[in-house]
Order: sequence, then structure tokens, then C-alpha cells
Amino acid sequence: MARLLYLLPLLVFAVIAGYFTIPILSKKDPRLLPSVLIDKPAPGHALPPLLQGKPGFGPEDLKGEVKLVNFFASWCGPCRVEHPILMRLSAEGRVPLVGINYKDRPEAAVGWLRELGDPFGRIGVDPDGRVAIDWGVYGVPETYLVDAEGHIRYRHVGPLTGTALNDTILPMVEQLKAGRG
Repeated sequence: MARLLYLLPLLVFAVIAGYFTIPILSKKDPRLLPSVLIDKPAPGHALPPLLQGKPGFGPEDLKGEVKLVNFFASWCGPCRVEHPILMRLSAEGRVPLVGINYKDRPEAAVGWLRELGDPFGRIGVDPDGRVAIDWGVYGVPETYLVDAEGHIRYRHVGPLTGTALNDTILPMVEQLKAGRG
């Protein structure tokens, strides 16, 4: 019986090690965070605008055409990294971009957009993060693909990359525009 007590810590260690090893062996990407909102309507919030002369947005603004909704903040380093990709995407005009400024000081966000450029057709303000909670945001940046009916079809966690855009997001945009999504 005493020998079994000495083996108990080893057994506990083996169970814990197995728990963390199984996802690696099954090749699951630990960065993938599932969203319960996929194929469900985007949360309905009316958000005030960040910039004068540019509208905020509400639930009706997510209907009618496929859109990308991007949660960003001026204090977010990865948001700065992905910003040139958003600017390029905006210039190409393939899909409208909606920005949600997350837990940011308005003057800091406005300065950030003046410095880096503004790729968004609409920008709503989420000063306390409550809207982000309803969308299931873990942290910024996060980008959501919303279909013409206002349903969330895809979620990208972290900064957008050219690879993610070209291999996943833009093909999905084209499928949704063609009515095949």
C-alpha cells in the first residue's frame, strides 16, 4: 500500500501530461477558439460613431451585403500589425469593413486612425466591452465575417494575415456573395 502512495504523484503527472499532449498529437490548432455564434444572427447593438461625419452602426447595417466586422483598439499592438492588410482590403473594395473600437479612449482611437488610415465604412464604439462580450470576443483584434442576412459565418482570432485573408476569408466572401455559403 505504501508503494502505491509513492506512485500516485507519477500517475497524476501522467494524466496531466496526457491531457496536454493529446491536442498536439491530434494536430488540433490551440489558437482556434470555437464560436457558438457561427451561423447565428450577429448580436443586435446600436453603437455610437467614433468619428464625426462617419456613422456608427446597428444591427440593420449588417444586412444587405457580406461584411467584415473588426474589433480593434489603439493600444493593441497586433491591431497595428494587421492594419495595413485592412487598408489594402478597403482599397480593393472586395468587402465592406465595419470597425468596432474596443475599450479605447476616443481621442486615442481617432489619432490612431489619422496616423494609420481609416479602412472602415462605419465605426462603432464599445467603451466598456459589453458588445464584445456578446460577440464572444476573447481579445483584440478579432474579425468576423457576416453574411448578407446578418449571420456570423466565420471568426478570425488575432491579427489578419495575408494567408488567412487569401486562403480562407476572401474565398468565403466570394461564396457568400454567390449564394453558395
